[in-house]
Amino acid sequence: MTQSPEYTRWETRFAKPEYEFGKAPNDFLVRCKPLLPASGTALAVADGEGRNGVWLAEQGLDVTSIDFSPSAQKKAAALAAERGVPLTLIQGDAHSWDYPDAAFDVVAEIFTQFSTPAERPLKWAGMRRALKPGGLLIIEGYAPKQLQYGTGGPKQIEHLYTREMLEQAFGDFDDVRIVAEEREMREGAGHAGMSAVINLTARKPRA
Repeated sequence: MTQSPEYTRWETRFAKPEYEFGKAPNDFLVRCKPLLPASGTALAVADGEGRNGVWLAEQGLDVTSIDFSPSAQKKAAALAAERGVPLTLIQGDAHSWDYPDAAFDVVAEIFTQFSTPAERPLKWAGMRRALKPGGLLIIEGYAPKQLQYGTGGPKQIEHLYTREMLEQAFGDFDDVRIVAEEREMREGAGHAGMSAVINLTARKPRA
């Protein structure tokens, strides 16, 4: 795999023994539990150390966790073993991975904002393709106001998510719900303090 500066940066962060974002799942993902199917397949995009993929597996889903950092995936495997759930790990880049067609009942993207404006459409096109018709899409990202808080996330405004951006990418989905909120976050050392986020849930059209 190409040793890009972004790869090196994340590999260095994840090589530490502690979990950068903790072992608990993202709280917005947990709040989406009523929307999840009782069984089926899920894809956790750029899942890092596995906290969200493992939680999805604990809900009875067959989870594929993709990330480009081998150090992160080693910790994800350890967390899955600790929790006693299976987790399929794939080392791959969220922008260039060959997303399978209509393979997943759930696709979750939680704080994957290392994507540049040129890369982001590649990631989102793959996520769209990977969802089954009627499948659930879950996204949480930092909003531009997060730059004022500085409690996590990228420092480049062009990496942050807006309502308009999400509407343009997924506005043709069904049951689209986009909510911007500010809340206190405690997700390891990486996300700590008052934060400005934007959340989306939507379903891929069946026809």
